[in-house]
Amino acid sequence: MSEPTLSRRNVPAAALIHRRVPEGAGIVHLGLGNFHRAHQAVYTALAMEREPGPWGILGVASRSSTVADAMNAQDLLYSVVEISPDGSRVSVPGSHTGTLVAEQDPESVVRAIADPATKIVTITVTEHGYTVSPETGSLDLDSDVVRRDLGEVRTPRTTIGQIARGLALRASTHAAPVTILSCDNLLSNGRQTEGLVREFVGIFAPPLRDDLLSWMDSSVTFPNSMVDRIVPSGSDRYNEAALAHLGVRDTIAVPAEPFTMWVMEERFAAGRPAWEHGGALFTDDVEPYELMKVRLLNGTHSLIAYLGALDGRATIPESVAQPFVEDAARRILCDEYLPTVTVPESVDTDDYIRQLFSRWSNTALGHRTSQVGSDGSVKLAQRIPIPALEHLGRGTVPQYLSLTVAAYLCCIAPPPGFDPGPHARSMTDPARPRLAGMADNAASTTEFVRSVFVDGGLFPSTLASHTDFVSRIADFVDIIVRHGPAVAAGEASDPVPDLGTITSLRSSATI
Repeated sequence: MSEPTLSRRNVPAAALIHRRVPEGAGIVHLGLGNFHRAHQAVYTALAMEREPGPWGILGVASRSSTVADAMNAQDLLYSVVEISPDGSRVSVPGSHTGTLVAEQDPESVVRAIADPATKIVTITVTEHGYTVSPETGSLDLDSDVVRRDLGEVRTPRTTIGQIARGLALRASTHAAPVTILSCDNLLSNGRQTEGLVREFVGIFAPPLRDDLLSWMDSSVTFPNSMVDRIVPSGSDRYNEAALAHLGVRDTIAVPAEPFTMWVMEERFAAGRPAWEHGGALFTDDVEPYELMKVRLLNGTHSLIAYLGALDGRATIPESVAQPFVEDAARRILCDEYLPTVTVPESVDTDDYIRQLFSRWSNTALGHRTSQVGSDGSVKLAQRIPIPALEHLGRGTVPQYLSLTVAAYLCCIAPPPGFDPGPHARSMTDPARPRLAGMADNAASTTEFVRSVFVDGGLFPSTLASHTDFVSRIADFVDIIVRHGPAVAAGEASDPVPDLGTITSLRSSATI
């Protein structure tokens, strides 16, 4: 006899975070992925359990209907499986009121954002979903999908287009205030989102453009926020854990580490849930928390993933268990990222670093290197340029930032004849075809790296003028190809590399 499917009738009461059906949908969330379901949805359930209110979430999936269909079959419920070496804990948030799939019904997404009941629009679409030009940091007007959305009123496909068209409909009907809250790993994510939406609106014809921008000035806020929780991809393993704990079948259980953090500016135009009951922090200045997360955690995480994948390691815990990877991670964190960050006064830096390595070493969670390393073309644009330019401005070539870029290139666009291994090949990246073409056509490693900075669309082209930085990245690419990531990491530990040693380690100039 098969087990019953997860529903409000059969979920154990002790596991259900929010026991009542939400009073209404005050939040539209764009990006119905694992991270949202293990993070914002949990905070919202905890808030409504303590202070009931119309803060249910309408979850909008971008393209795939898999999660939305499964949630609809399970009373809009799913389980969160918190995993640590000490065991697991399973809970059911119960904070959603409905689902949409933007690819299938973009017009309904616009109407949902414009609905007067909607007080907050939250976003987790990853860095790639903001359609930003890496060269300018502005809206990518060369993108076909952005240009399409600028000419299409009712069925926008991009996140920025959906928000802009939803705000336009909102302003022209009831004009109630609303908050747009980015929860993605973008520096100053609120200000970036506002800038992109205003750019989009700024291309509208008057008087719509001027009327909408004026209304936004008084009625729409874009708080900055910082989110933090390691959430791997789901699998049957976690569905089985949910079944063992709950006694009911869940086909979309979400794994997550026990640690979770959410920091926001207190700028909400139409109210908010009492997220502080879930542990959220509110501050006037989110930037120190953002920089701490994006650089110390995310930047170091990327290096671990690329070195680990190149070393044949499937997971982050397996990677950081390798002495050369752990050493490289500590050095980039402490020597190259930390000097570019002002750590918030409330954070003990030593404790924070110890906690990071404990989280990365969570063998029970098994976060995959291929997942962490995916979409590096967008992620590294947030993590590499500014710290690199700070070090270069002081006359120092940052060895481990150089190694990160080199390891990324070896994973995503390996030189001809070099096999980066299955975990690197499993990484997804929108820039892979473009970068692979550059690698195939370059006459030398240095030419390849320079072309990445000049024409790759990943980093500001100003970095190409720092020839020592470009050359050092090329050195590491050659060393990885010829001798492997461990030797390259060992070379990075020498602050003044011996040119004779580099010459002997590098492959020939032609790739």
